[in-house]
Amino acid sequence: MASNLSFTAITDFPLTLEKFPNHPQRIHPFPLLPLNTSSEYGSFKCFASSRRRMTSPLVAHAVKEEVIDQSPNSEATLDSETTPPSSSKLVLVVGGSGGVGQLVVAALLNRNIKSRLLLRDPEKAVALFGKQDEEKMQVYKGDTRNPEDLDPSLFEGVTHVICCTGTTAFPSRRWDGDNTPERTDWEGVRNLVSALPSTLKRIVLVSSVGVTKFNELPWSIMNLFGVLKYKKMGEDFVLKSGLPFTIIRPGRLTDGPYTSYDLNTLLKATSGQRRAVVIGQGDKLVGEVSRIVVAEACIQALDIEFTEGEIYEINSVENYLLWTYDLRNCFIIEPKLLLVQGEGPGCDPRKWKELFKNPQSQ
Repeated sequence: MASNLSFTAITDFPLTLEKFPNHPQRIHPFPLLPLNTSSEYGSFKCFASSRRRMTSPLVAHAVKEEVIDQSPNSEATLDSETTPPSSSKLVLVVGGSGGVGQLVVAALLNRNIKSRLLLRDPEKAVALFGKQDEEKMQVYKGDTRNPEDLDPSLFEGVTHVICCTGTTAFPSRRWDGDNTPERTDWEGVRNLVSALPSTLKRIVLVSSVGVTKFNELPWSIMNLFGVLKYKKMGEDFVLKSGLPFTIIRPGRLTDGPYTSYDLNTLLKATSGQRRAVVIGQGDKLVGEVSRIVVAEACIQALDIEFTEGEIYEINSVENYLLWTYDLRNCFIIEPKLLLVQGEGPGCDPRKWKELFKNPQSQ
């Protein structure tokens, strides 16, 4: 699979360095919606596919994150005449007015995928997404903290669920109305999962990195009020439910939240310079991730069969220093240190599939 990447050699290093051509390409995360604006869209750098032809296996390990200035990239052309084909999915988005959830809904609308929103305040849907045809978006009033709000009619026809509910780790105004981690990340998730039909094709739950280490520093500081513990309890309930699931554990969220923006502004949201996506497993990743990347990962996971039953951590970065070396007859030959730059996966299913297929585990 071809990828447009750029590699910059690092000088003053005793090992052999290799330069690769610089062919950056800007990829828009929402390329199909016609918007009369000259503002930039979100874009990503690609770290996923850094393969090249070799006569022996290439082994690469990320060792350090670097920040360097990026040269201007060429703009991708928007096709204002093209409308994405309608989908047979009906995706229930829980937490659709939050920082990640609203980006999920915006992306579903842009893809012409029918969505159903469960919101405590349905009026927020109109403020964020405008008036939408019911064939594209339905809005239900409800609160996962209240089991009686989760009537079976809410789930009629639903094929997939993306749950993006959450609150702050430390006491804040968002805790008003008993919106604590225990009530939201544990009781709310438990109530939702208990009410879901057995016919569901997939639930994607947005959790957090560090949930398996909430008793260890520095995670224990973040967990002073139990947010990681309760997120892990929510995860465990999903795992034991028997439902097909995928769990996404983002690092510290960046970019936004865009909680007071309209749909067009959401679709112009940028991931800044943190575009390359790194996916891991085993709760080993530490870092930050764009909310735009998290939203896209949730949507992509719905259509990737092998992500079912899996838990992934996700970060987004500027670029990486990579060790690369040939392995021949158990001997390391020609080690090199490369600086990898390039565009991220954007909305490309093939690139996301590659990322999910080869997660980092150490």
